[in-house]
Amino acid sequence: MKIAIDVSQVVYGTGVSVYTKLLCENLLRFDDKNDYILFGGSLRQMGTLKAFFNSLKGNFTDKVFPFPPTLAAIVWNRLHILPVERLVGEVDVFHSSDWTQPPSKAFKVTTVHDLFPLLFPKLTHPKIVKTHLARLKWVINEVDVIIVPSETTKNDIMRLNVETDRIVVIPEAPDQAFKRTTQVEIEKVKRKYQISGSYLLSIGVNPRKNTQRIVRAFEKVRPGMDMKLIIVGHPFMKIEPTRGVKILGHVASSDLPALYSGSKALLYPSLYEGFGFPILEAFACETPVVTSKVGTMQELG
Repeated sequence: MKIAIDVSQVVYGTGVSVYTKLLCENLLRFDDKNDYILFGGSLRQMGTLKAFFNSLKGNFTDKVFPFPPTLAAIVWNRLHILPVERLVGEVDVFHSSDWTQPPSKAFKVTTVHDLFPLLFPKLTHPKIVKTHLARLKWVINEVDVIIVPSETTKNDIMRLNVETDRIVVIPEAPDQAFKRTTQVEIEKVKRKYQISGSYLLSIGVNPRKNTQRIVRAFEKVRPGMDMKLIIVGHPFMKIEPTRGVKILGHVASSDLPALYSGSKALLYPSLYEGFGFPILEAFACETPVVTSKVGTMQELG
C-alpha cells in the first residue's frame, strides 16, 4: 500500500511534534512492506523539514511544499479544496496532521491528541480555536479512523456524537532516549544552562500548563528551602521575573534526559492533557512527578 503522512507539525517542538517524529521513525523501522510518502508544508522552516527527512531511514519518499500553516488552514479547513492526491499522487491511506484536514479519496486516519482549544477557549488563542473547530467538522464527517492517546480524549470526542467504532485508543510512549543519565552527564548539562545546586523542573510555558500558578507556589515555599525552579519551553505567556526561577526557553531534546534526571521532581499541574508526554519522560528518567488529579494524568499515574 501507499501511505501518506502529513508531518508539517514536526517543526514546532511540541508534544505533537514528538509524536509525529516517533510515529514516522517507528513505522519506517518496523514496516518494510508498505511505501510511505511523508510530506510537509512551511515557508520559514522548510530547512527543518528537510533535516527531519534526512534523519530518517527506511522505505519512503518525501515532499516539502512552500505552504504556510495559515494558508493550509484556509485551503483545507475552511474551503476544503485541493485533495491531498494533487500534492502526493494516488495513495491508499492518508494520515492527516492535527492542524488541517485535506479532502482525499484515500482511507483517512487522523490522530486527535486532545480537545483543549474547544474545552478551554478562553485559554487558547482565537485563531487556534477557529482552526481546530473548522478542522474538527471535517474529521467528524469524513475521517474513517480517529486515533486518540487516552480514554480521556476518547470520552471527549464521543460527546461530539462520533461513533465509538471509529475511535481507537493507542497510548503513546516516550522516546527511548529518555532514561536515567549519569551524574557526569547531569553536571555537564547543568553547566551548559548555568544551573547550580538543586532544582525543580517544569515543562511548558502557557496557561494550560498552569505555569503562573507553579511560579506563585514556588515563591511561597522558596524561603524555606535551597532550591531553584527551572522552566523549559517557549514562553507563550509572560512570566514576571522571580528570584530563584530560571526560564531556559527551548532546549535541545538531547539535553532533556539529563535535565529530568538531575531534578528533584517534575512539576506538571496541567489543567488538561490529551496525554502528557513529560510525565512518562520523567518516569523513564526515574524522576518523581507532581501533577494534577484530572483527566489523563490520572490514567498515567
